[in-house]
Amino acid sequence: MHPAASSFRPDEEPLIEELLVNRYSRQKPSDRLHGAYVIFFLLGIGTLLPWNFFITAKHYWMYKLQNCSDQAGPAGQAASDLRDFFESYISIASTVPSVLCLIGNFLLVNKVPASVRILSSLFVMLAVFLVITVLVKVDTSAWTTRFFALTIGCVIIVSSASTIFTSSIFGLSSLFPMKNLQALISGQAMGGTISAIASVIDLAAAADVTDSALAYFLTADIFLVVCVMVYLLLPRLEYSRYYMSSQKESPSLAPVPPDSSAEDEADLGGTTNTSFLTKSSGIPPIRPILQKTALLGFCLFYVFFISIIIFPSLSSNIESVSKSSGSLWSTKYFAPLTSFLLYNFADWCGRQITAWIQVPGPRSKLLPALVLLRTIFLPLFILSNYQPRAHIPTVVFNQDIYPVVFTVLLGLSNGYLGTLVIVYGPKIVPKELAEAAGVLMTFYLMLGLAVGSACSVLIVHLM
Repeated sequence: MHPAASSFRPDEEPLIEELLVNRYSRQKPSDRLHGAYVIFFLLGIGTLLPWNFFITAKHYWMYKLQNCSDQAGPAGQAASDLRDFFESYISIASTVPSVLCLIGNFLLVNKVPASVRILSSLFVMLAVFLVITVLVKVDTSAWTTRFFALTIGCVIIVSSASTIFTSSIFGLSSLFPMKNLQALISGQAMGGTISAIASVIDLAAAADVTDSALAYFLTADIFLVVCVMVYLLLPRLEYSRYYMSSQKESPSLAPVPPDSSAEDEADLGGTTNTSFLTKSSGIPPIRPILQKTALLGFCLFYVFFISIIIFPSLSSNIESVSKSSGSLWSTKYFAPLTSFLLYNFADWCGRQITAWIQVPGPRSKLLPALVLLRTIFLPLFILSNYQPRAHIPTVVFNQDIYPVVFTVLLGLSNGYLGTLVIVYGPKIVPKELAEAAGVLMTFYLMLGLAVGSACSVLIVHLM
């Protein structure tokens, strides 16, 4: 027995197949004061907050690594490489371990409660960020290379915990109506914008780099505490308890985007296959998910493969052509504004657009064509005013407006196409495999980031 189609407004449609009749006898509570929506939005910010705060603090990392780069000889050259290719090293350190964590999370998705995975990952991220905050005021000039190694270790731990947190919170959102998933996705993109804004404000307000970085990382610490508090508050809401009770009554399922076409619904496999339900505590079957999501998985892989090669390794090292003028815009604020803030805001806008426009569809040939078309961004950024460059001296796009336009288009396409693909994945598999499909789609995403990070190091060295 299923509820009538008219019993929910379109944005209140549950994302899972409700299995027990007694669920329908209860009156669905409203989300008072949009409490659950705000909580998911804040948790969405928290999913990408560690990565965003690491990569946006470019001035701080360059300051911390500058002392050993002034040494003479091979040691100085090696240290200089640490500065010049720091973003690439961070990208590799954050994405490669995340792929392994996603595999582990896929195996544990039905064995370890979501609350344990979410809270433990939040506390690990908070502990590591507290260490990073303390190190801001520690003089590391005598052990800069070791500081670099320690920073990379922190990135590995935080990124691994962040990956588990992200995939687990997406699984939790599958129990709620679509609007809560949209809040989570919007929060993810807003996290990058907030970190970029915080970086610009700290740069403007603090005369000393370490004072700016201290305020910056304290902001991250406070926000992680807020994430812990709001997550603990979530099950106390009557609205949340209504939907989260299904976690004990049926297997956790992943988000399904709204406005599914008749053709899309046919691929869901009709009614729930009870043969999978009896195995809900085991490892989800991988083969049927791979068969259904192969093309979408490639699209998701390639979207983030191109994005991570360019941002931040290439884009943040593009300098203003008027840097020699010595103005604050061209020396201090050009990269934070035109690379980090602009990209993250454009990415957020791209994700928001998917709430109203969802084309092309999951089977459209236009979707992979648009994804492959993003390859053109590579030569566009390479031929902009990237510095330092030793092997490709030609700068074709020698005006500041060019990287601004390229960054906007890169962010918009990343947010729009990436969001479409990642929500299409769970939609085209049977409902009982939806959460596992969501985890697998996240795996494709992280694999694209990992391979792209490795390629970004190669491309930057070839510049």
